[in-house]
Amino acid sequence: MSIAPTGTTFERLRRDLPHIQNALRDAGLDGWLLYDLHARNSVTARLTGLGDLTRRYFVLIPAEGEPTAVVHGIEETPWAQWPWQRQSYVGWRKLNEVLEPLLAGRAKIAMEIAERDAVPAMDLVPWGVVELVRSFGPEVVASGDLVSRFYASWSDEDYRSHMRSSAILAQVAHATFTRIARDIAAGVNVTEGLAAEWVTEDLARHGAGVGADCIVAGTLGAADPHYSPSGAGAALKAGDILLIDLWAKESEQSVYADQTWMAYLGPKVPARAAELFSIIRDGRDAAVRFLQDAWQAGRPVKGGEVDDVCRGVIERAGYGHAFIHRTGHSIDQSTHGMGPNIDNLETNEIRTILPGVAFSIEPGIYLPGEIGMRTEINVFMGSNGPEVTTPDPQTEILALGDV
Repeated sequence: MSIAPTGTTFERLRRDLPHIQNALRDAGLDGWLLYDLHARNSVTARLTGLGDLTRRYFVLIPAEGEPTAVVHGIEETPWAQWPWQRQSYVGWRKLNEVLEPLLAGRAKIAMEIAERDAVPAMDLVPWGVVELVRSFGPEVVASGDLVSRFYASWSDEDYRSHMRSSAILAQVAHATFTRIARDIAAGVNVTEGLAAEWVTEDLARHGAGVGADCIVAGTLGAADPHYSPSGAGAALKAGDILLIDLWAKESEQSVYADQTWMAYLGPKVPARAAELFSIIRDGRDAAVRFLQDAWQAGRPVKGGEVDDVCRGVIERAGYGHAFIHRTGHSIDQSTHGMGPNIDNLETNEIRTILPGVAFSIEPGIYLPGEIGMRTEINVFMGSNGPEVTTPDPQTEILALGDV
């Protein structure tokens, strides 16, 4: 037997309801239909504050009037503090009887879908549920911009927390580079795995230990974007390129910071490495300028457009084939959040970048068996336009001197 989780006060929906309904009216939508089962739809789970319920439930937020929750008869306890209308069902026939009049006459309803799976992270409602809803009359459209605004957008405290974490990440990355160089110069065996332990311990010590993790990679490991060494990983040595990709946040309720830094274990960065880094740096900076220019012009921008700009720089330099992942990902309470990604490669990101959302810009060049390069910064879309929140983004690879 499964015991339903205790309910919530639905604080988030209480707070955001007038704003959600304004957004629905502005978009010409008749409602937003939230659906979940077993906490598979992270959007619904977060907006309602409910956990893993074992029976299907729906919440209709109409453009006008009170929301209505449709819940199973054996799982009404979690809804005890629901402040609006509630209807219950037990069998599937009764569910249909409740849903049909609730949805009839509503021309267009938003749900967490992605037409042709354009944005897989948003494709959270099963096709059968979509078919069921459509059978009652409404057209079902993607809720992407609603999710960006009411799920992925940062609060003022989110921003402040992120800025504190950003400073910590940059400090820890540079301190780890110094420690690696010092220990290697002293004859200490330093592996990728050992250095990664230093990073996560240091993040926690400085107050950004929640969700803290990292990739520390030498020259060859850096050529794998999602490098995960076996065991302790490779021993780091003089002449290695070093990549540190690290991410963390202050608390479970906070938003993440996510950065990548590059260094060289030696006094002078090799020309080949310096050239490759300059290409990805230029792509990164072109993406930021594009965002800034669009903001100044008052022109909305989609995530895929930013990817095209960044990727174009790398393609024109002859390395498009080696930039094998999207330019960036959304950042919220998850490292890879639910807002717009900076992507027109892996997915067709057609969502608009709205004020309040944040994301990474992290172009890379990956040449297996030779070398890998990545630079990663974070950007927040504030009230005054796009803001780079990563302290002093790298303009060149850091040389660590004689080791």
